[in-house]
Amino acid sequence: MMKEKYIRGLIESIKDINYIMPDDIPNIDLYMDQVTTFMDKKLKSSKRYSEDKLLTKTMINNYTKNELLPPPNRKKYSKDHMLLLIFIYYFKNVLSISDIQSIFDPLTQRYYGDDSKVKLEDIYEEIFNLEKEQSDAITKDMIRKITKAKESFPEVKEDEDRDFLTMFSFISTLCFDVYMKKQIIEKLIDHSMMGEKSDKVKQSTESTKKTTNKTETAKKNEPAKKTETAKKTEVAKKTEAAKKMESKN
Repeated sequence: MMKEKYIRGLIESIKDINYIMPDDIPNIDLYMDQVTTFMDKKLKSSKRYSEDKLLTKTMINNYTKNELLPPPNRKKYSKDHMLLLIFIYYFKNVLSISDIQSIFDPLTQRYYGDDSKVKLEDIYEEIFNLEKEQSDAITKDMIRKITKAKESFPEVKEDEDRDFLTMFSFISTLCFDVYMKKQIIEKLIDHSMMGEKSDKVKQSTESTKKTTNKTETAKKNEPAKKTETAKKTEVAKKTEAAKKMESKN
């Protein structure tokens, strides 16, 4: 019973997770240290451990190298940069970097910068409102899942075993829920929402495959090459030995 009370408390606490409100994001450009400090302060309730780093300079530089994030302007990051970094923070917990890139390519091409008709700020605010509306529905769904988990393994009578199996059932159900949703997300990225993956991602993937295939082929052929070289060396040694014998005779 204590564990169930604890789990229900956790579920309710989800409503109190810190979100970065649209109005909280500075309207001025920030240096790297200011960006990491801002994110760490605003999302600290999302940390699993107090010493965890939510966003580091290395992470930001890697996002820029992978073209998830446009380069800073004179080492300063705009409000649009901040919005993209927040999206990356949430997406990377579920999606691969290449999948995020598939989403961000059209997003930044269409809506990044002052010339866009639809601003990234407007998109963020709309998504933010949608997610806030979902909070109650998600917590209610998790309450239903823990209730169902409690009903599992009715034949088990020992309290300790029942508690463990209830917890395992609940975690498994949550994992399966995430797994199914991740499958849908990946299919949307690959086909429906984004169409085919961007040429840049496809070329990168294809290049990686070709490099891997060449490496694999080279590895497969290596033993044969070594064997052939050894045979030629052996023949050359025998020929040389035969010539020496002839000259002696």
